[in-house]
Amino acid sequence: MDPSAIPTAAPVSSGPSRTVLAARNGVAVVFALNGLAVATWFARVPAVRDGLDLTPGRLGLLLLAMSIGAIIAMPTAGLVTQRLGTARAVVVSTLILAVGLTVAGVSASVLDSLAGVALGLFAIGYGSGSCDVAMNIEGAAVERRLGRTVLPRFHAAWSLGGVAGAGIGAGAARLGVSIALHLTVLAALVLAGTLLGARAFLAAEPDAQPSTPADRRRRLLAAWREPRTLLIGLLVLAVAFAEGSANDWLAVAFIDGYGFSEAAGAAVFGLFVVGMTVGRTVGTVALDRWGRGPVLGVTMVLAIVGAGLAVLAGSGPVAVVGVLLWGLGASLGFPVGMSAAADEEEHAHVRVSVVAVIGYTAFLAGPPLLGLLGDQVGTLRALLIVPILLIPTLALIPAARPPAR
Repeated sequence: MDPSAIPTAAPVSSGPSRTVLAARNGVAVVFALNGLAVATWFARVPAVRDGLDLTPGRLGLLLLAMSIGAIIAMPTAGLVTQRLGTARAVVVSTLILAVGLTVAGVSASVLDSLAGVALGLFAIGYGSGSCDVAMNIEGAAVERRLGRTVLPRFHAAWSLGGVAGAGIGAGAARLGVSIALHLTVLAALVLAGTLLGARAFLAAEPDAQPSTPADRRRRLLAAWREPRTLLIGLLVLAVAFAEGSANDWLAVAFIDGYGFSEAAGAAVFGLFVVGMTVGRTVGTVALDRWGRGPVLGVTMVLAIVGAGLAVLAGSGPVAVVGVLLWGLGASLGFPVGMSAAADEEEHAHVRVSVVAVIGYTAFLAGPPLLGLLGDQVGTLRALLIVPILLIPTLALIPAARPPAR
């Protein structure tokens, strides 16, 4: 019998290695804990306001310290990540974030120090912003090795962490737990969990190019001159504004504009978060099947229609449907933009940093801009700026497509 005639078994694909799967799980843990840490602070903002007897204007200026910390961190976060590696960069930035939470909590409820809270918030923003860049770079690396879209699911983990942080904060407030104890304990848990999650990160790839400080600065400056990177940054800026506007003003807008109760306004915001989480979880399948361009086009149209409906419906129940569409539509722009910036691994560090800086500008400028506009036309009507901004942003979607190989 001819041995060649004997049928042989087809090769079996082993799929992703255990190392890659462990890194995927580690990145998801870090994303979730970062969301938990940030939400932990925001859940206690009303208590901080009451404890320090702050007016709305002074509270707005205080919260600005967190945004300033993030904006200062991000221009160099990519270079720091490249130098330290993503695992060390995530741990160091989370340590800064944890210290910031502790300082803010102790300053608010023990020392009654407004300056101390501002310093803590700056550290929270700096640590969270640095961690954001590093964990997105690691998430994009895991995504490339898996060969399928997963970065939006990491951002869904961040949203779920935020929901958990808000729930724990509400429980702590109801039980009368002091701000200092609450924030200190959560800071320790977040840091410990991040240490465990980062241990599973992928091993750092050797840098094929020179890596002196001058070379790293040259790469960063070069990234700021790349048209595709800047266009992706503008796309992320618009969708971050759509997301951040809902985070900051949606509950207040429905209370003022539709006469909802405070609890109902909070529930409306919760529905927006649900839409975001569902979109980021299910959207990965759509991205793998149809690609970034078509999926971003459909989701951004959903955000435009949903935000417009939320503002112009004239009916509370119909407006709530608009909020759900808004959340679904705004869910994928930020993670897809980060993934697009990291398409080429060699330049991922600096490009993700540039896109993050541009995108996070929305979180810095959005609250005061909408506040000023709300003074003139009302908070609900001010949110019309969201669909107005997103309509021309549709023209930027081609920039997110993978570059030709």
